[in-house]
Parts: sequence; structure tokens; C-alpha cells
Amino acid sequence: LLHSFFRLILDGAPLIAIHKARYFKKKDGLALGPGPFVAGLEYTTDTKATVVGKPEKTFFLEALRGTDCAPEEAVMIGDDCRDDVGGAQNAGMRGILVRTGKYRPADEDKINPAPYLTCENFPEAVEHILEHLL
Repeated sequence: LLHSFFRLILDGAPLIAIHKARYFKKKDGLALGPGPFVAGLEYTTDTKATVVGKPEKTFFLEALRGTDCAPEEAVMIGDDCRDDVGGAQNAGMRGILVRTGKYRPADEDKINPAPYLTCENFPEAVEHILEHLL
């Protein structure tokens, strides 16, 4: 399948990725996400993928469109430090990292600026928002 994609791209087809996540959480543990495959296709075809999902700034701003909420008023809660939290913060939002799902120890050290906050779980993050940000 990747070989077919490789040939299509070499023949001029665009490389469009929904996102470039490194991995995701399945019931039986972590699994490779699309990121390694997209990166491999970029490398072998000497092209750059158009990413239309996380962590692209446009993705987060589109989520706010029509809400009458400015990015600096929004908070993203996620278990992926780079794609959820880093992407949201790059768009001007606050990012809260939760230590659930695909979180790995020391993930909070993988982005700069660091997450606005790191919480044990989603309810703790929501509690912080209710107590400190509203």
C-alpha cells in the first residue's frame, strides 16, 4: 500500500495527511500513528505533506470558528503533549496535558513552552478550569 502511495506522489499526486501523530492508544497498548508513514513518504518523495489536522494552527482556529470565543479564552485538554497541547498553544490557547490515554512520563518536557498545566485526568483539568479560569 505504501509503495502505491509512493508512486502516486512521484507521479504528481499531493500528499495530504489528516495529522502526523507518532502513536495512538489502543485497547492493547500504543500503536504507530500516521506520522511515521507520512514522514517516510515525505522523505522518499522529497515532498512536504499538507497537514489538515492537529497540530496545525488552522485546525484549532477552525474549531473556534462561529463560537465567539477567542483563542486566548479557550483551553485544550489532551493526552498528546505535542499534537494536542503544543498545537493548541501555538494557536494561542491554553493547553492542559492529562496523564491518561497515550501520555508517557516526562511528556510535559517535550514542548516549549511547556503545557499551561499538567493534571492526572480529565476531571481534574475541568475542576481547575472551573475554579481558576471562569
